[in-house]
Amino acid sequence: MNEMKKKPLFNPQGDTDVRLRKMIGGNTTNLNDFNTLKYAWVSDWYRQAMNNFWIPEEINLAQDVKDYPLLSKAERSAYDKILSFLIFLDSIQTANLPNISEYTTANEVNLCLSIQTFQECVHSQSYSYMLDTICSPEKREEILYQWKTDEHLLKRNTFIGDLYNEFQERKDAQTFLKVIMANYILEGIYFYSGFMFFYNLSRNGKMPGSAQEIRYINRDENTHLWLFRNIFQELQKEEPQLFTPEMIQTLKEMLEEGVRQEIAWGHYVIGDDIPGLNKQMVTDYIRYLGNLRWSGLGFGDLYEDNRTEPASMSWVSQYSNANLVKTDFFEAKSTAYAKSTALVDDL
Repeated sequence: MNEMKKKPLFNPQGDTDVRLRKMIGGNTTNLNDFNTLKYAWVSDWYRQAMNNFWIPEEINLAQDVKDYPLLSKAERSAYDKILSFLIFLDSIQTANLPNISEYTTANEVNLCLSIQTFQECVHSQSYSYMLDTICSPEKREEILYQWKTDEHLLKRNTFIGDLYNEFQERKDAQTFLKVIMANYILEGIYFYSGFMFFYNLSRNGKMPGSAQEIRYINRDENTHLWLFRNIFQELQKEEPQLFTPEMIQTLKEMLEEGVRQEIAWGHYVIGDDIPGLNKQMVTDYIRYLGNLRWSGLGFGDLYEDNRTEPASMSWVSQYSNANLVKTDFFEAKSTAYAKSTALVDDL
């Protein structure tokens, strides 16, 4: 396997012909030209991501402060553990994305990766805002580092973390493809037991601000999923030699393992003790997502069952639509709004 080379930052000898641009292994100048794109989908992705800009503190958590002490023991435990897991995922993603960008030679795609990195930082800010507002300082520290002491949390983090570390240690195209798949699994499978838990609290009239924070994050993650699916599909066109039957089987097994882990995690943190959710609902929905993700890459269904959204989980898509839900109790506010163009320079 040939080792990939990190792209140079300053490269006057780089290719200026857009037809020579490649996802990996290209000779880029790193010049960002929005008028000359090889990958037309980047324009739509970029505009959508920019329109999604949001600020965590604009969401009212006053009711959550009142609700948190009143949650049942099972609900509060799930809230803490899921938040700890989400904090870790977005933190490791922030650190991982620049590593991918260093070997991506399509400059317009690197712009997308840069925006995603920024959005992951906003997600971390959001979790900090939730913890600082709702919890005591002692509880905040406990939640932040639960992933180090909870064996279930640690196992979950290790699966994705090891795949990311593998590309740190072995910089070849096959490992790059696997880390792209790992990102696709993280964005498309790994968040969803947590997301459904927060939406379920909201539909039961609890923790509405936390649920709205998650809606914004969920919307961002959908664009990230779109990005990595497109990178994957461009690699299929440009580097078909990577997609051997053995590699496709490896990628399939990665997704299957991601689904297994997400289901096991949902059973552990949600179980049958949360009103409105149970283990079977978690299983059916995550297997449905597994089918959706594998078919989204052009490979058909992953499982013979759960080919359509489970009827018992149809409410998830309604509660995840940030534009249909109020930002706070007093004023409905679309999350795709345009920010004011007037900036005050107070330096």
